[in-house]
Formats: sequence, C-alpha cells, structure tokens
Amino acid sequence: MTLARSEQIDLNATPYYHVMNRCVRRSFLCGFDELTQKDYSHRKAWIINRLKYLTDIFAIKICAYAIMSNHYHVVLYVEETQAQAWSEAEIIRRWASIFPKDTEENKHLKQKIQLWKERLTSISWFMRCLNEKIARNVNKEDDTAGRFWEGRFKSQALLDEGALLSAMVYVDLNPVRAGITKTPEESEFTSIYERIQHIAKQLKINKPKSIKQLKREKADIYNNLVQPKFLVPFANISKHHSHVIDFRLIDYLELVDYTGRVIRDDKKAGSIPEHLAPILSRLQFEPMNWISLVKNLAKSFSHAVGSEILLLNFGKERRKALKGITQAKKLYSSTHVA
Repeated sequence: MTLARSEQIDLNATPYYHVMNRCVRRSFLCGFDELTQKDYSHRKAWIINRLKYLTDIFAIKICAYAIMSNHYHVVLYVEETQAQAWSEAEIIRRWASIFPKDTEENKHLKQKIQLWKERLTSISWFMRCLNEKIARNVNKEDDTAGRFWEGRFKSQALLDEGALLSAMVYVDLNPVRAGITKTPEESEFTSIYERIQHIAKQLKINKPKSIKQLKREKADIYNNLVQPKFLVPFANISKHHSHVIDFRLIDYLELVDYTGRVIRDDKKAGSIPEHLAPILSRLQFEPMNWISLVKNLAKSFSHAVGSEILLLNFGKERRKALKGITQAKKLYSSTHVA
C-alpha cells in the first residue's frame, strides 16, 4: 500500500517522524567494502555534520539518529512555532545559506518568502537537502555518476508518546541489533553515543564503561547538564528550551540499556528493573510488548506507529487501512488513552 508523501507527513497529526533511507550501490554507503578493501567509514561523519548544519537552518530538530553501513535512520521533530517567529530577513538568510542563487534575484523575492518558510518546515525538503549533498560528495569521491539512494526516503508518523520513545530506542539500538556493537555506549555514529559522550565530558569521565556508571551520579547533576545542541533535549534541564522530550535523560538512557540487553542476549522480557516500571507503565506497555515493539517497529508498522485508535483515525482521514492496527491492539495496554 502506498500513501502520497503529503498524506504520510501531516503536522496536524504529529510533529514527530521516523525516516530512513538506503543506498543502492554494492559498495557500502559508509562501511568497509570487503571486495575492494576500501573503507568508507569517514562518510558517516559527512551525514552527521550535514544533519547538524541543516538543523541550524530548518525548523526541524533531531530526536535520534543512527548512521549504518548502507542506510541511516533519523527521528525528526518539526517545530512549526519556531518558523512562525521568523522575520522575512531571517527566512531569506536561512534559505540563502542553502540556495544562495535563489536570493540573488530580488525582483520576485517578496513573493517567494512564504514558499521558503513552508519549505523550511518541510521534512521532504530537509531530506532533499541532506541526500542530494551526500550523493554529490560520494559521486565526486567515487568519480562516478548516477543514482546513489534507493529512492525516496521512507517515513513513519509517530502518533503518541510510546511511538516516539520506541522509535528513538529502535534507532539508537540499530548497531546493537545488527551485532556491530554490544552496548549503546559503544555505538558510535548514533545519537545515544553522542548523548553519553556529552554527559561523560561534563562529568569528567574519560571513557564511560556503562550507563550504570553514569547513573551513580546524583540526580541533581543531570538537571544542570548541557545537552547536545542539535538534538532535542530531555526534560529536567535547567536552561530554557522551546521544546523538550518529557522524560528524564537518565531514565531514557536506562530504558535503552535495558532494551538493548534483552535484544542483544535474545532473552524474553520478563522482570524489569523497579526504576523502569513507571516509565513503561506511563507508555502503556508490558515489558514483553515493549521489546516486541522496538524489535519489530519497521516490520509491524508502515506509515504510522501508535495506539489502535490513533492508527484508525490516521488511516480514516486518508481513506486507507494502515498496517499495524492489529499489532497495536496486541502491544498497547487496553487502558491506553489516546
């Protein structure tokens, strides 16, 4: 089943989206090619740097990301209210930083400002500016031409809190699920790794051995930590942010750690640490259902993730029966309130 991009991305339904794109060439996007013995790992930094650059321009921020060998995942948050506060000069400045030639012609500049403002809140334009730049850089380095990406990016609307957190954990645990690393704190080129390193630096821990080591620090310390600028911060921070994820940072780290251990060791989710029980209770998930959702997020759901009623409403507005409704009914607790 296919939905038009305009129907897949609807900011009235949710500002949160999980997007993914994959390359088509035999040679890896940014991994090690066994056949040619070439290492393309440096390209991972290209993508991360481009993401950071674009979040300074667009009214779009990043909740989570993972750069893998032949694909990448990003969980995005569109901050429309930020764009509403921009002056005309600010919109022109931002657009010119990506498309300078567009602003050189002043004749029809006034008429284009509203269009540029809309594009600066568009996930499609954000992804275009990311993918085209990376493809050009890769083609130049490989001295070749032609398509680099599999096609248009895939997206999932994240319709509730549980969908958002599960997508973030799914993305942050990609290297663990793929068997590349054993723990989140070893998973380079992911948002969880960046968050952990950012914390460790402020706590003056040279190389954190585990998330439990970070947990030993007093809770009030976490209230004063500066979080990575281009990532959407978690709650309980001292400095003002226009938007935060309504969970404590240390709770999220522990949720990722717990989920990763179960997935890595291929165990059934049974008993859950006492301090994590309130988190899953708030998200309306039993431990086994939570693990199932994270493991099968891409397989069980297509264009949207959320509770049964939210999926039904999302599909009803688009006159489509969405994949995942039966699964959502099984995974979400019956007490879940939309």
